Formats: sequence, structure tokens, C-alpha cells
Amino acid sequence: MAYAIWQKYYERWQNMTLEKIDPALLELMPASAAFVPPATVMDKHVYGPWVETHLHQHLQQRNIHTLIVSSRETDICVLATILGAVDFDYRVILARDALCSSQDATHEPIMNIYHSRFNA
Repeated sequence: MAYAIWQKYYERWQNMTLEKIDPALLELMPASAAFVPPATVMDKHVYGPWVETHLHQHLQQRNIHTLIVSSRETDICVLATILGAVDFDYRVILARDALCSSQDATHEPIMNIYHSRFNA
């Protein structure tokens, strides 16, 4: 599967490519790394984790039905993750204090949408 659109994205954000970013910035924080294993780390190169990874199969094999989401870019990657999880019928818990965005103008509005649309 080709992801040509990402080429345009990385032309604009060249400093965020693996060739230019400090590899230490890609490592898990020590408090999170302490859980690997048994937790599994899956890298992705697209917005959501459902397309290029085997996340759904991995979760199904372990009989996991609830996801706790913590990440950055609440209006992009988190959104893609949540919508895919809902499509696959997962229960989703947002760790509100562990979510952020590089755009304050979109963070709170999307958090309000998550609360009003997906709060059960």
C-alpha cells in the first residue's frame, strides 16, 4: 500500500523525519517502558493504528476488548485511533490527562466532541 500523501506532509515537516529527529525522542518514557514487556510497542507511519499494523489481530488474540488511549494530536492520530476502535467494537477510555495536541485551538473542541459523542 502506498502512502504518497505522507510525502507532502514530510516535505513540510522535514524536521520530524527519522533522518532528522533525535532518536531518543522516539523512546518510551521510563515509566511506560517499564511495562514492555508484557506490553507490546507497535510503530505506525499513518494517522491510525488500524491500517498498517496487526493491532486488531493482536488484541483479538489476547481477548482484549477495552482500550485506554493516551497520545498526542487529539484531533488527528487520537481521532483516527478512536474511530477505528469504535468500528471494531472496542470500548475506549480516554486518559484525558495523557492527551495533548500541538494545536490548542483544536484540542479542547475535539475533547468536547469525544465527551459528548462517545461518553457512555
